[in-house]
Parts: sequence; structure tokens; C-alpha cells
Amino acid sequence: MQLSGMTGFARVEGSHGPWSWSVEARSVNGRNLEARFRGPQGFDGLERAVREAAQSRFQRGQITIGLQARRADAAGAARINTEALDRYLALAAELAKDGRAQPPTADGLLSLKGVIETVEEDDDPEARAAVEAAMAASIASALDQLKVARLQEGAALTPVLSGAVDRIEALVAQAETEATAQTTAIRERFSRRLAELLGDTSAMDERIVQEAAVLATKADVREELDRLASHVAAARGLIGGGGAAGRKLDFLAQEFMREANTLCSKSATTVLTATGLDLKAVIEQLREQIQNVE
Repeated sequence: MQLSGMTGFARVEGSHGPWSWSVEARSVNGRNLEARFRGPQGFDGLERAVREAAQSRFQRGQITIGLQARRADAAGAARINTEALDRYLALAAELAKDGRAQPPTADGLLSLKGVIETVEEDDDPEARAAVEAAMAASIASALDQLKVARLQEGAALTPVLSGAVDRIEALVAQAETEATAQTTAIRERFSRRLAELLGDTSAMDERIVQEAAVLATKADVREELDRLASHVAAARGLIGGGGAAGRKLDFLAQEFMREANTLCSKSATTVLTATGLDLKAVIEQLREQIQNVE
């Protein structure tokens, strides 16, 4: 399997009998899976089909399905909405009584919004079911195409993620080399400070070594480097394994940053600190890219 991204777009058109429609499927990043359906009035029953189709194909992302439908014989029959007409008549009568308006005319009333309604003839239940089934098939096709688009994004993300992990591994190796010099640096710093305070320290060589050893133990970053190396191997496994690895990679990025922060806090040399900061910068870049992975 390969990694899948979370952004994409697909469009499908279809028709059945007098009906024609277009389906647009859009997807953006999201911590969880959220499917939304926007369709014409009377086709609310398709929302369930959209959610089930999305859940069977995706695990994360905000997915929006838009359905625009048109009926060729949509002219239908016209009728007067008597409730709306009565409300307009009552308002007009009140205005005319106060002398603020002339009595309404028939053509003026009929031109008001909501007075004349277009009534479409109801479909035969079987015909209606057939139209909805055809629309559901178009929605499924659009989601299939959306999945392909997301996989293409995942294919583009894979070398980017792998490159970031490679840089992390190189910086960890660099930090390991620089960490070996910490003991000497700590001893020299401790000895220099004692000399500044006490002057001659030749009789305290053994104590200096002991105290420097204690400080070096506190500054030992071997454990952090080992865990970083382990995280590198785990990240490569997730990237190479593909599938819905976004959540696991996101957690791993947090663990990367935790160890890098500890490395910087334990650093006793400016060189190792600089490497730790570079490491944190690359981890942050990795974390940002992971937000695009399903």
C-alpha cells in the first residue's frame, strides 16, 4: 500500500430519464472523517449513501459532496399560494386604510414573491428510486476518483517525508559524534571555574574528575539519541507501509520533538545545541507535512 493524502477533487456527471446531474467531491485535511452532503430539495435520502460510501473509502479528512440536479420537464404546474396571498392582502388593506398606499391590483399581487408556486408532478415511486440509485452510483464514482486523487497526493508526499526522516537521521548521527566531546568540555569548564575561584587546583585533580563525571552523567544524551534512532526506524516503516498512517506519524513527530527538546536542554556545548536546534527545525517541517497524510 502507499500513503494517501487528504486533499483532492473529482467531478462526475450523470443522467436518468428526465433528470441530469453533476456531482463534485472535495476533500481537505481533517483530524477525523467528516462527510457532508449538499443536494437539491427532495433528495435528502442520499445523505446516508454519501456517509456510508465515504466511510468505506476513507479514514480521515473533511469531505464535501455537492449534487446539482435538473429535470428536463421541470416547468410543472402553477398554483397560487393562498396563505401568502392572504398575508399580502391584509398588509395592503392596512396600508390603504391609513392612506399610505393604493389598493393592490391583481397583477401586482401575483408578482409578489411566493404568491405563485411551481408544482412539479410527483415521480412514480419506482422511477424516483431508480433516479436516486443512479445518483448514488455517480456519487460512488466521484468518491472513487477522489480516492485516486488523494493517493496521487500521497505519492507526492512520500519522498518529501522520507527526505525529512533522512535529514533527521543525519543530524542524530552528527549529534552522536558531538556528544562524545561533552565530557572533556565539562571537565575543562569545571576546572577553569575552580581555578578562577581558588587559584591553584593541582591538589584537587581527583575531586575535579569526580565532579565533572557527575555533571557529564547529567548531560549524557545517549538515551535520547537511541530513542531518536528508534523513531527514525519507526517512521521509515510507517512511510513504507503506506495506508492510513497519518495519526501514527503525527504521534511519532511529537515523540521526535520531545527527544530533541531534551537533547537541547542537556547539551553542554554550543555545537551540540546548534545541532539540536537544526534537528527541531527539521522535525517541525516533518510534522507540517504529516498533517496532509490520511
